[in-house]
Amino acid sequence: MLLKEIATRSCAITIGVCPAEALDTAKLAIMDTIGVTLAGTKADSTATVLRAARRGLAEGPALLFGSKRRVDVYSAALINGTAAHALDFDDCSNTLGGHPSAPIVPALWALAEERRVSGAAFLAAYIAGVEVETKIGRAVNFHHYEKGWHPTATLGTFGSAAACSHLIGLTPEQTAIALGLAASMAAGLKVNFGTMTKPFHVGQSARNGLLAALLAEEGMTANIEALEAPQGFFSVYNGPQTFFPERILDTWAQPLDVIEPGIAFKRHPCCASTHPAVDAMLKLRQEHRLRPADVAHVRSWTHPRRLSHTNRPDPRTGLDGKFSVQYVIARALMHGIVSLDHFTDVAVQDLAVRELMDRIEAEPHPKSVWESSEHFFAEVTVTTRSGEILKAYIDRPLGRDRKHPLPEGTLENKFKDCASQVITIGSADLLADRLLQLEGEDIHELSELIAANTTA
Repeated sequence: MLLKEIATRSCAITIGVCPAEALDTAKLAIMDTIGVTLAGTKADSTATVLRAARRGLAEGPALLFGSKRRVDVYSAALINGTAAHALDFDDCSNTLGGHPSAPIVPALWALAEERRVSGAAFLAAYIAGVEVETKIGRAVNFHHYEKGWHPTATLGTFGSAAACSHLIGLTPEQTAIALGLAASMAAGLKVNFGTMTKPFHVGQSARNGLLAALLAEEGMTANIEALEAPQGFFSVYNGPQTFFPERILDTWAQPLDVIEPGIAFKRHPCCASTHPAVDAMLKLRQEHRLRPADVAHVRSWTHPRRLSHTNRPDPRTGLDGKFSVQYVIARALMHGIVSLDHFTDVAVQDLAVRELMDRIEAEPHPKSVWESSEHFFAEVTVTTRSGEILKAYIDRPLGRDRKHPLPEGTLENKFKDCASQVITIGSADLLADRLLQLEGEDIHELSELIAANTTA
């Protein structure tokens, strides 16, 4: 009964047993998620989900980010969860094969407001949720990802359920039930990448995980063999001989996944699979003072696993542009940065960027090893109009792991840039400071800070 063992180990994660490194990373990840969620409230996908959900919105304890309104916890998790991923600027995980924090933080935030729990309890629940979703990820990836599932949504549902169960103090038996329920609510297909459905996946997984925990609290039943049974999650979602359950427990919390490989923080507001190529172009631009007029041709080589959903030479919308390696390389060359305002429908149709994209080709790297877990590299070659050939190789983009950290202060500045789109600049500074001291905070008080200073 694998879920029972996972639940027992998840419940045993406490602030007292978590190394300082885990707590520090968790606080950064939570801060980063709150920042991109605030900015994501202005996205079309969030507004669309809000309009559709308005028929069922009930007044409640949980803040609807981007407003001063408080609603029921389910609606808050759904809408804030969609906002968390709306900009594709939220953090990533090599183990999960997706985004670990966005399915968890909005659900936890809504529930923490209802239950008035401490920041310390929030931190422990977050770390437990990440551990559950990423360790299940070790059992199913990368076949799960390559088959077409969106792991942020499918595995994130388990993470949300585990985190919410932890926050409200469910027993291991109840937590196993919540995870069994999560197995029946996990959903999300990669075919919808580049559309509003992708961030909706995350809102749905946040809400479903929260619902699973509350159902278990109320006495709902589920099969606690829902992972390994013949018609369970592993067999149905992956298929025979494509999953490895033993990988879940063999390194459980040794170390915690938030420590190794850790949380991958995004420097650019687009699909993480494009980041190595963007960093390579930025390196060439800086070292050789390149500008679009200097360039005759660009060739980008990335791992085929990353290229399969980013080889989009003709993106039609801003969302589509986030998944076009050709487009983001062009923007990096043009501006020396890839920014949020590059992902509007109008920006993607800009004639100057279109002309530059015609000179950019994307191909699978000829030396790629499909089975390797090292697939966040890129090689970019530029042929200048004078015939010079310039090359840059990036083994992993900045922010992807502890060996490739973001420049000091980058994450804090990113938070303030994102948050200040919705709340006052002064309150964004204060909120960042308090989130980085989360273990001593009260989540409801932090929510009041956001609500009181929302400019919308």
